[in-house]
Formats: sequence, structure tokens, C-alpha cells
Amino acid sequence: MTGPEAATAGEAAPRSGASGTSAPNIVLVHVDDLGWTDLGCYGSSFYETPRVDALAEESCQLFNAYAASPVCSPSRAALMTGRVPARVGITQWIGGTGVGALLDVPYHHALPVSEYALPRALRDGGYATWHVGKWHLGTGAHDPLAHGFEVNIAGGHIGSPRTYFAPWGIDHLPEAEPGTYLTDALTDHAIDLVRSHDGERPFFLHLAHYAVHTPLEAPPELVEKYEHKARKRGLTPESGLEEGEAHTKWGRRDERILRRTVQSHPTYAAMVENLDTNVGRLLDALEEQGVLDETLIVFTSDNGGLVTSEGSPTSCAPLTEGKGWTEEGGVRVPLIIRLPGGERAGTEPDVLAYGPDLYPTLLEAAGLPPIPRQHVDGTSLLPWLSDPEHPADRGPLVWHYPHYSNQGGRPSAAVRHGRFKLIRFFEDEHCELYDLEADIGEQHDLAAAEPAVVQQLRRELDEHLADAHALIPQRNPWPEPFA
Repeated sequence: MTGPEAATAGEAAPRSGASGTSAPNIVLVHVDDLGWTDLGCYGSSFYETPRVDALAEESCQLFNAYAASPVCSPSRAALMTGRVPARVGITQWIGGTGVGALLDVPYHHALPVSEYALPRALRDGGYATWHVGKWHLGTGAHDPLAHGFEVNIAGGHIGSPRTYFAPWGIDHLPEAEPGTYLTDALTDHAIDLVRSHDGERPFFLHLAHYAVHTPLEAPPELVEKYEHKARKRGLTPESGLEEGEAHTKWGRRDERILRRTVQSHPTYAAMVENLDTNVGRLLDALEEQGVLDETLIVFTSDNGGLVTSEGSPTSCAPLTEGKGWTEEGGVRVPLIIRLPGGERAGTEPDVLAYGPDLYPTLLEAAGLPPIPRQHVDGTSLLPWLSDPEHPADRGPLVWHYPHYSNQGGRPSAAVRHGRFKLIRFFEDEHCELYDLEADIGEQHDLAAAEPAVVQQLRRELDEHLADAHALIPQRNPWPEPFA
């Protein structure tokens, strides 16, 4: 079964959490394509997100947090396994392909069942495990139930809905009254699970909203609100759109990249506000059930915002680029962690955080072995969340995206260690170096001025890629057709 009535499994007794108390419930709100600056608490002055902003005030808010990939499936695979996408073998969004000056790199089109995924580890540790929303890591023998979830609502092979208004035609999601908005419906299902929980086991809820991914659709009254707001500010949906260079991906070479530098799109803004309202509804349900302070809550996104294609609906400024790029706008994401009881509320831990870190973080919080059965690339964030004096340096973070993206990004890999970030572009093997503490927008390439730093980071990057058995794209021997 795939709905709330699915049979439960894993009856191990709940363990004590990291603090020595009963293991906490865990709620992971996993948003699709939400950019780093798409929330008021991360700097947006156009989008309105009062409920998530209030959550951040009660939580640890991380400003140097990253997804493991600039696109969805690799990022989600890394979060579910604690392993970087290259090690899992999923480096592209499942279904994605493309060639240019370089050939495409093969990848798994489903999360291998050999991976000891987070829900399986939590289920084996005594948790009830529920998935609601986007999966995009395989279907059938690779769906959420195959990886340890006991309930699967709306999780299958698709990466985005055909429409946000019912009927949706989404596998494992019951249809609703015509016109019902998808983000509302998914939250309804999540709330029903919370309200029906018997309390015998702690629960893990993975609420993976399809929002704010395209198609750009939102409740009309909210769209009208932001149309009015935009007009008052002298903005239009086209404000801040700048035409750039041609795509490097074959088949799209006649298109030019269209970048948005100002947040002004009313429909996207409405999608963000609706998402925020639904986060608030879930928090209210947890409080009504008396379990809010017994619950660890994580709010994050799978990659950066959609800045350069498909309507270019948002801007991640001051970050450069967005989804599909290894520049900061493509990989830096919001990360808010509310510890049980609101412990350490209002803090901003000084640590570089990374999607694979959530796997050992949540297992440690649950009182379970943080690295079970397999090599894990992530590091538990609990020491930084609980101790402001914990040393900030945790070693390098690496991204490997050896593909042409739909958004215009070129095959590349990147590494950040401390304040410096290096990007290696595979087409011509040139490297760019940025000091992110002084230049968060990656405007000043320091590669020529800092050869020693380039050498150090390139060595760290190459060692990581070799250790993860990362596939490097090869030169395309064929001439571009119809060029």
C-alpha cells in the first residue's frame, strides 16, 4: 500500500536521542527549487514568509548551507544516503540528458536499493516513517517504500507536477475536488498523519513539496496581491530580466540565457507565500497535538532558485546564477533547524553545512549510529548546533555536476574550503577562484593572483573526485549537427 493505511514495519524500541531524552520526532520539510534569498529571513523584501521567518527565530539558522548538487535528484540522493552524488552514482536529475563540446556522463536512473537510506535507518531504529510529496529517485522497486518509508503519498518518478490544481494525475496521490491546490493537499495529508499517530514510536515525516518548482501556478487571489505589490514598487514580471550568452548545450544553441536580477514575479511570489502558509499549518498541527517541542524540524531546499530558464521566475542576488549552476546561486540554500524544545533558538551557527550532513545529524539526534553500514560523506552538525565554540573548519565541501544543465550551466566541479571556492570547468579545464567572505557574488576571479590557493583546492577537489569514483566528461568527437 502507498497511502496512510500502509502497513508499518520495524518495531524496534525507540532509543534515547542525543540529549539523553526520548528520541525526538523528526520533520524534514524539503522544498523544491527554493532559492537562498527566497525567504524574508534570508533577505527577500518582495516575497512574504512570516511563518518560516518565525520558525527561523525559534531555530538555528545557517547562512553557509549548501545542497549537494545544483539539480534535484542528485541532491535528494545525497540527503537520503549521506553520500555525495558521485558516490551514489546519481549526478543528473533523473531523465536529464544533453551533449555539447563534451559527451554526457552516465548515471543511475533510480536510487539503488543497496543504499542504506535515511528512512530505512530510522525505521530500523524504531521510527514510523512517512513520505509525502516529491521523490524523483525511482519508482516501483525503487520507490519510497523500497527505501524504508512505511507510507508513501505522492512520491514516484515525476520531478514536477503537470499542474498544481486538481486533478493532478500524480501516482500515489488521491485526487481531490477540482481546483484544489497541490501544496495545500500535500500539507493536509501530512497533518492527517501527525494527528493519527498513536505515539508508540517517534515519527519521521519527509514532507517534500513539489513547490516552488514549475509550472508557475498559484491561487489567483495571491497572484493578484503580488501584482498589486509589484505595481506599487514600479515592478513588472519582466523587471530585472537580462539577456545573456547563448546556451552551450546542443539543441539549444539558438537560445540565449535570460537571467533575473530582481525578485518581481507575482505568480512565483504567490507560490512562495502559499508554501509559507502551509509550513505554518503543519507547525500549528504539531503544537495542537502537543508534540512540537518533542520534534526536531528541518527546513531546506534541494538546490538553488530558478534564475536563468523556464521563465526565470526568481533571483538569488547577491549570489551568482541559480539552479543548474555550480556557482553559489545554484548550490547555496536555506537551512533552518529547530531543535526539540526550541533549544539554541535564534542562533546562527558558524559552520559550512552540506546536504549529506543531514543523514548523520538526524541519526545522531535520534540516538542511532550516525554512520551505519556504509561510507558516509556527511558530518553531523549537532556539535555546531549545540556549541558556539566548536571549531568552524570541517574540511572541504565538493560539488560534481558533469552535465549540461537545462538552465545553461556547463559541466563543472567545485570545492569550498573555508573562505575560498574553486570551480573547475570541464570544457576547457580552466579554474576560477573566489573569496566568498569578501565576494559572495563571485565577481572577482582570484585564480591568477592566488596560485597557491588554486593548487591546494585543485588537489583537494581531484582527491575527492578520485575517492568518489566520479566520472569526468570526455571530449565529444562528433561535430555539432546543423551548426
